[in-house]
Amino acid sequence: MFNGFEQARQFIQENHVRMIDLIFSDLWGRWHHVSIPASQFTESLMRDGVGFDGSSVGLKSVKSGDMVLIPDLATGYMDPFWEMPTLAFICSAYEADTKAPFPVDPRNIAIRAEAYLRETGIADQSIWGPEYEFYVFDKVSYENGVNTASYRVDSREADWHSGEGGHGHFIPLHGGYHAMAPKDQLYNLRAEMCAEMERMGVDVKYHHHEVGGPGQCEIETPLFPLLKAGDATQLVKYVVKMVAHRRGQTATFMPKPLYGEAGSGMHFHQMLMKGGKNLFYDEQGYGRMSQEALWYIGGILAHGPALLALTNPSTNSYRRLVPGFEAPVSAFFSLGNRSAAIRVPKYADQPETARFEFRPPDATCNVYLALAAQLLAGIDGIQKRMDPTALGFGPIDQNIFGWSEAQRKQIKSLPTSLTEACDALEGDMDFLLAGGAFDRLQLEDYLRHLRAQEAAVRNRPHPYEMALYFEA
Repeated sequence: MFNGFEQARQFIQENHVRMIDLIFSDLWGRWHHVSIPASQFTESLMRDGVGFDGSSVGLKSVKSGDMVLIPDLATGYMDPFWEMPTLAFICSAYEADTKAPFPVDPRNIAIRAEAYLRETGIADQSIWGPEYEFYVFDKVSYENGVNTASYRVDSREADWHSGEGGHGHFIPLHGGYHAMAPKDQLYNLRAEMCAEMERMGVDVKYHHHEVGGPGQCEIETPLFPLLKAGDATQLVKYVVKMVAHRRGQTATFMPKPLYGEAGSGMHFHQMLMKGGKNLFYDEQGYGRMSQEALWYIGGILAHGPALLALTNPSTNSYRRLVPGFEAPVSAFFSLGNRSAAIRVPKYADQPETARFEFRPPDATCNVYLALAAQLLAGIDGIQKRMDPTALGFGPIDQNIFGWSEAQRKQIKSLPTSLTEACDALEGDMDFLLAGGAFDRLQLEDYLRHLRAQEAAVRNRPHPYEMALYFEA
């Protein structure tokens, strides 16, 4: 939004801004913020930053937690959800003493990954297009204790309300894709979300009702450079949740909030650019993919099991990634096949649009880490000329669900549990260390957190176990 401090200060004065909100991501992708009066927005702020405790958000140890936030002026936007005029900035974290970029800050990791891309000479920019799927519910409740474990969500669109009488326009399970009003009761909500996003500097490509009948939606943005894609993703999640909250509803990006209904992913469209040219386009290539694109795909699929610890870092992720269903758990690439881990869209066949999408990820990831990790896997694939066909990753352009079990077993599978993904990352993390993007000790700490999370879920009795085993 701003090219420099003076431009930002003039905007603050002309628009009677009262508060400055400084926003940052923790290691797990959750946003935090600290607010200062507009009078404290000074040139020294841009030099010295605002202090915070990095140990409280997983970025540092308790004994040396002091860090500072310095705003990225280009990310400024007026926050529409506060009563007092508030100008917000996305920040990166810096060392409190030296003011050097803090290496474990997720946003800084994403910046270093793309800097490494330029250092290799392969390309000068990576372009990304995450897709945002989420559910909107009218009510959610959950409880976990020594003697209880339960949750319940409700949606006014769900056909479980059909027996109550009323208008009769309910959406059946798996029947929500591009649903039309009056079944689609969330158009106005999505439109309001999109309008707020555009006011905050995030362009919107389209929005629609997704497959999930009880309130699943999708919003898609245009393609962005890597850092802008990360920032935009954080803004999209914030706006979706805040607009729903403002209307008395609630939104969640969790991958599998409903049993037996469509899950929510966050597919990542991606391409590399050099000198303004799309390196992934070749008119004669498979799906218009160039040799560089195929090597990049080879890197993504070869490192796919490890990647999932960063792109799908929750136990709930693997409620969505279930073998035997149309979930992207099969490690192959294909032209238009939505059961493949990597899909080459048939409609993206022009020099400026040719790309592929990696379909397993979901929005429980820290988007900055997910972007950086995918890019580094792709770079490794190009540097080592990883041929995806020679590695057994396809292409496969058939309906694999029509294959015999023996045929399907020949396809390599991605992890189907958080433990499998953690084990894979533990054994395959060197590609993430290239260019100093990630740090080995940081990744080991990250894995400890994921394993503790998995153990916390595994060690609790599941409500369905009461139905299965209570009479034992």
